[in-house]
Amino acid sequence: MPLIRQAQLADALRSGLRGPYTVFGDELLLVMEAVDAIRAAAAQVGYERAEPRQVDKDFDWQVLLAQLRERSLFGERRLVELRIPGGKPGRDGSAALTELARQEQGDSLALVLLPRLDAATQKSDWFGALAEHGTAVRVDTIEPAQLGAWMRQRLLQHGLRLPEGAAGQECMELLVARTEGNLLAAHQEVEKLALLLEPGEGSDRAVELQQLQQLVQDAARYNVFRLAETVLAGDAARLLRMLDGLQGEGVAPVLVHWTLAEELRAWLRMRQGLDSGQGFAALARANRIWGPREKLLQRALPHLGLRAIEALLLRAAACDRAIKGLRPPELPHEPWQAVRQLALAMAEVVAPLAGASPLGPRLVLL
Repeated sequence: MPLIRQAQLADALRSGLRGPYTVFGDELLLVMEAVDAIRAAAAQVGYERAEPRQVDKDFDWQVLLAQLRERSLFGERRLVELRIPGGKPGRDGSAALTELARQEQGDSLALVLLPRLDAATQKSDWFGALAEHGTAVRVDTIEPAQLGAWMRQRLLQHGLRLPEGAAGQECMELLVARTEGNLLAAHQEVEKLALLLEPGEGSDRAVELQQLQQLVQDAARYNVFRLAETVLAGDAARLLRMLDGLQGEGVAPVLVHWTLAEELRAWLRMRQGLDSGQGFAALARANRIWGPREKLLQRALPHLGLRAIEALLLRAAACDRAIKGLRPPELPHEPWQAVRQLALAMAEVVAPLAGASPLGPRLVLL
């Protein structure tokens, strides 16, 4: 069976078990939902006992293979859940997993749990064997741009619907702003809304903004290394939320500044490379730029002239002095205020803020 996404797992399980199963990804909530679905399907055909195993440096792969080959004296079936936290089984583990994949499924059904895997690991012999002889399930991360649609679908499962038009969009923006980066919290808030909101007319219940403001807690978690994507999107409101959230979580301003400065240096190398006739794709690979950031940068580069980038690098140098307490005249002396001004200045170059707010360009001075 080819590699499948988590959304395809339910249909695959309805067609019958095909083990061993491999589930990989970093989105804990979705990984556990996939595992629960496999456990339930396995229990229906007699694999009722789950046996968790954790792979560490002393793990004995040959003992595992021998146990999986054993036949139960009483016909008891078990689901052996093998967790490999690092995603790298090593030489012995690679050979054992390849053999495990080719073993006939008997009284033991194997479920291998892995973190998100890079492209090279997915092309390895052991992973290829697991996918070819069993079922490999890829659990994708829910990106910020996808969170709204994901929450809307989860709300509908509970008979909850958002208003139409601008009111519904405002509700969705509130939900995303308060749960971004924390999918488990987003799931819990949906469950809470399903319990607390009164039934409306018919089978669906309408959700109002005032209810969300009262009931949904702010549980957003932000990753400093996603700042570059928000800057490139030119989304000043989300950028400020991220910076406030990072400050509230105790992230050091020096780390945020380093992230922004590294992004500016990447912009400079990309701009210089394009100006010298190099292709965007080759430059992106050389600078380790991929995924959403690559697409955003490709769209933003026409707005990123060499002089503008160099001016931002000078501002980043001044921001560095502010963080070190050297009080540069061109930036606020408080470190987080200096970082905010640098980040917003970068976003303004990509997508000018004039007209987006009554404050216009003055927003960069907040």
